[in-house]
Amino acid sequence: MPFVTVDGVRLRWERHGSGEPVFLVGGAGTSGRAWLMHQVPALVEAGYTAYVYDSRGIPPSDECAEGFGVDDLVADLAGLIERLEPGPVRLVGTSMGAYVVQELALARPELVRSAVLMASRAHPDVLRARLAMAEVELGYSEPALPAHYRATVRAMQMLSPATLDDEEAITDWLALLELAGPDGPGVRAQLALQPMPDRRAAYAGVTAPCHVIAFADDLITPPRHGRALADSIPGAGFDLVEDAGHFGYLERPDVVNAIILRHLAGAGGSADTAPATTAARRV
Repeated sequence: MPFVTVDGVRLRWERHGSGEPVFLVGGAGTSGRAWLMHQVPALVEAGYTAYVYDSRGIPPSDECAEGFGVDDLVADLAGLIERLEPGPVRLVGTSMGAYVVQELALARPELVRSAVLMASRAHPDVLRARLAMAEVELGYSEPALPAHYRATVRAMQMLSPATLDDEEAITDWLALLELAGPDGPGVRAQLALQPMPDRRAAYAGVTAPCHVIAFADDLITPPRHGRALADSIPGAGFDLVEDAGHFGYLERPDVVNAIILRHLAGAGGSADTAPATTAARRV
């Protein structure tokens, strides 16, 4: 099991395939292995090298139970890239992982060739900020909620009605979510990073080609937030994926993978390629 140590923090990582590198950055409380189901095979088949990792807070990477900030996650990703690839590299992030990629594009633009940002935002809102704080409080409450209850609530938060109404699909999802429910001090530290501040003005300084993917049934990051993020980044493209919730990259992987590969292929072959605006599409 390979590890890289960045500023004293051990990060578990994996590499798959050969070719141009793509780093995949997961959401809060999510193992890097989530990418192995759909995105990694598609990237490897297309001729890329896919890197996945467990960010600090997610075992077996260091949990850092004392807490950390988004800047720490950005520095971790920068250190991982510097140790594993010469850079710049292409990146794909979802939810909090997309937030980390967005901030990396500002803090270390020389490391970012292009980026796909899924289920992300550029500013907070009242309801989602309250939800984030409630999740943190719940994580520290006693006694722990039953696994069945936690999995059911998470499914209703994260999945689309199309998946919720599919008896076979939701049975599989509930079983998966019971096994993968958020737990531990590192996950609680990740959840405590939300909500994000308003970064719309700052993202006007992003120079890497970016493409934003929003999911039509996303309750955590509604499509209007994805549209606002794309509007904040010069030249960013935007796609809205139908019948998909916050976990849309796992619900509709064929559609999402096609968008990712199209952006990676069209975002230029050098670090200084200018971003090209892509019209919003519903898919």
